[in-house]
Parts: sequence; C-alpha cells; structure tokens
Amino acid sequence: MRPALLAVLIAAALPAQAADLKALQCGNVFDSKTAKLIGPQTIVIEKNAIKSLNPGKVTVDGAQTVDLSQMTCMPGFIDMHVHLGQQSNPQSYSEGFRLDDLDFAFRAVNYADKTLQAGFTSVRDLGGEISLHLRDAINQGTIKGPRIYAAGKSIATTGGHADPTNGLNSELSHLVGPPGPTEGVINSIDDARQAVRQRYKDGSDVIKITATGGVLSYAKSGDAPQFTVEEVRAIVDTAKDYGYTVAAHAHGKEGMKRAILGGVTSIEHGTYMDDEIFKLMKERGTWYVPTITAGKFVAEKAKIDGYYPDVVRPKAARIGALIQNTFANAYKAGVKIAFGTDMGVGPHGDNASEFIYMTEAGMPSNIALQTATYNAGQILAPNELGQLQTGFKADVVAVAGNPLTDIGLTRKIAFVMKDGVVYKDVSP
Repeated sequence: MRPALLAVLIAAALPAQAADLKALQCGNVFDSKTAKLIGPQTIVIEKNAIKSLNPGKVTVDGAQTVDLSQMTCMPGFIDMHVHLGQQSNPQSYSEGFRLDDLDFAFRAVNYADKTLQAGFTSVRDLGGEISLHLRDAINQGTIKGPRIYAAGKSIATTGGHADPTNGLNSELSHLVGPPGPTEGVINSIDDARQAVRQRYKDGSDVIKITATGGVLSYAKSGDAPQFTVEEVRAIVDTAKDYGYTVAAHAHGKEGMKRAILGGVTSIEHGTYMDDEIFKLMKERGTWYVPTITAGKFVAEKAKIDGYYPDVVRPKAARIGALIQNTFANAYKAGVKIAFGTDMGVGPHGDNASEFIYMTEAGMPSNIALQTATYNAGQILAPNELGQLQTGFKADVVAVAGNPLTDIGLTRKIAFVMKDGVVYKDVSP
C-alpha cells in the first residue's frame, strides 16, 4: 500500500491555498439548526474557521471578498455513508483478483474530488482500507477531497457481510486461511474487543459492523442477524475507550434490534424496520442513515442480466426496492435521521440524488438539508461541522436559487469551500 499511496500523492494535483481572511457576501443563508433561511449575510472566514456572521452585505477591511449575492449559502454537506475506495460496475466481483491496491487508490483520488465538487465537504467512509490513506493524503493537502472519517475494515462474523473470504473456492480459502480479528472477523466477545483495538492500531476514526447480511456480499442471506447482543456490546464498549462511535449496517429486524440494544450510534440502511424498531431507536437515541440512493441503484441494476452474480441478484431486487418506503415510515415515526447514500454502490459525485429521494418520500426540503448538515454534524463533530456559526469549520456551499423550493438545485452546486479553501468558484 505504501508504494501505491506514494504514487497517488505524486500524481494528484495540489489544491489552492486559503487566504487568511475572506468575506462571503451571501444573498441568503440556510441556518441548519432551525432549518430556515435567514436572509442576506456576510460570512467572515479567518484561515479555516468562521469568524463571524454579519447581516446584509458587509465590506471587511483586508478580506478577499467573494460575491455570492445571487446565491443561497449552506454548510458544506455531509454524507454519513460512502465507500471512496470503490465504485460498482459489472466487473466488480472479479476486479479484486485482477487489480492491485494501486489501481483502486488512483480511482479513489478521482472519486474523492468528484464528491467534494458535488458539495460534500465531509464524509464518513464506512469500510475500505484505502480510505485511511486517502484521508491522510487529503489532510496533508496533497490531493483534493472531502474531510474523511474512515472506518477502515468493517467488523463482521464468519461468513458475514464483511467476511473478506466470502465467495472464494476451497483452494483459495485454504491458502488465505480463516480470517480473524486482525482481518475484522470475530466470533466471540474477546474477538470483538481485539478487532476494535486493531482498528485503532490501523488508524480508524469510527467503527463499522455488519449486523446482518448484506445485498452485495457473495452470500445467500441479506438480512439474517450476524452478531449476538453481547458481541455488539463488547464492540461498543471497547470503541468508547478510543472515543469511537459505532455504525451498524443492518437490513433485518433481529440484527437491528441486537445492534440497538448493544448501543450502536447509527443503523445504516434499515430495510426491514418496523414500529417496534422505531420505538426502540427513539428510546435509545439511535440515528438512522437511510441510503435510499443505493437501494434505488441496486434494484435497477438487478434487472440487467450479468451485472450481479446469481446469488446477489435476488437480494438486490428485493431489498433495494424497499428502502425508500422504510425511510418514509421512519420519518413519520420521528426517528432521528442523518444523510447517507452508500456511494460506491452508486456513482460518486451523485450524492445529492438522496435529497430528491427523501423529498419524494415526504420529507420537506428544509429538513432534508438539515439531515446533511446539522444532524450529520451532531454525530461527527457537533462543535465543528454542520453549521454556519462562529468557530465552526469554514465549510460552505452555495447554489443559484432557493433550494427549499427547488431541492434539485443541490445537484447544481456553484461554490464549494472546505476549511477556508475555495475548490469551486462562481467567478468565470
């Protein structure tokens, strides 16, 4: 991985540097905490943080002025579920045998840039070792991309959704050997603790578990539970030692229930949620990250002969089509929702499609925007991300028009700033 990473760093373009003081003169500003537009504001940026918000169009001595007077400014969007080290295609299941880490790393640089250009200034990458190195390269300023909170290798059980040996023939399985906690596969409470500690050693920012089967793994079940409550609790308790939250991939009800009772921070996908699960999530304060976009994508691709292996295709057709309706019911039930797409399943850079699907399912546009700003920030960094407030990270995106009346504008981002650096400018 080190030679691959070095090659990526050398090949990638350097982003522009931030001026010490900037003044963004916004025609309107979205207050993510109240989910309301608060009118014209001048956002003063000092280095990588917001210094102040000033009503109206204000000139600031010594500041570089950016005219966004025809724009609505919002906090940089946050996607709570991506996989920047991959992107689905008809050869996905064979590429792991043909390509090297270097190939995937080069692709990831492109995916990261597309994500940032789409207005997503922070992401939570839930599974993939490349993302750890991609995060470091972005933090060092050598390549362009969103701020990454990386899980690294997901934690699974033997044969579970993130068991890296699923689908291998007996000869390959013998050569590889049974994966254990170092590879993120556990079968006991002690294994669970060791797997979390290994993620700490690897440099992860968050823990991800696969609490049930999955759609795209080379295994029959997409929803069977795959951890005991005690194993989940051991993961969560150990994660707390390192300041980690735990995200749980889950489709089936029993696996979700065990994950919630075990104390996870969020449920990802949540296909077969019902009233009992909604009630439990509200009691425990568990967040829901829907990933409607991924559901739509896999359901559509399942119609194409040969796109997915035969063992995957029926799961994709059945489960993918249900997620938008699950989201609608969860929203009506009052479950806490944070924005997430599972990009990597679908094409990177198209993250804002999730806003469209959320509003189609009955969520008002302002609340959909809140899920990708204030709500997501509450999980990742409540005093730094998701709001345009003094002291917060200078992450700002802008669109030409009113996204509360036309949510489709989120797919037409005109201005992107991350950490005080402008990555997409309205100037010709």
